[in-house]
Amino acid sequence: MEKYEVIVVGGGHAGIEASFICGKLGVSVLLLTLSLDNVGKLSCNPAIGGVSKGTLVKEVDALGGVIGKIADRCAIGYRRLNKSKGKA
Repeated sequence: MEKYEVIVVGGGHAGIEASFICGKLGVSVLLLTLSLDNVGKLSCNPAIGGVSKGTLVKEVDALGGVIGKIADRCAIGYRRLNKSKGKA
């Protein structure tokens, strides 16, 4: 029987981040999920941006997480809001 220091239950964004950071730190980790087809899927809102989620993503990235990088690589489309107000 294999032994793990950390077992992460759920392959959503939080589970992926937790597993990734554990691996980066050299901790043996097991990620459990119901379906490999659903790893990293969002349950309801697929937007990665805006005031609240955008801030969270930046904080996770600052701590070495991957949600922002993965969201950029997998993005279906981008659009700029408030074009009339100019660049931020």
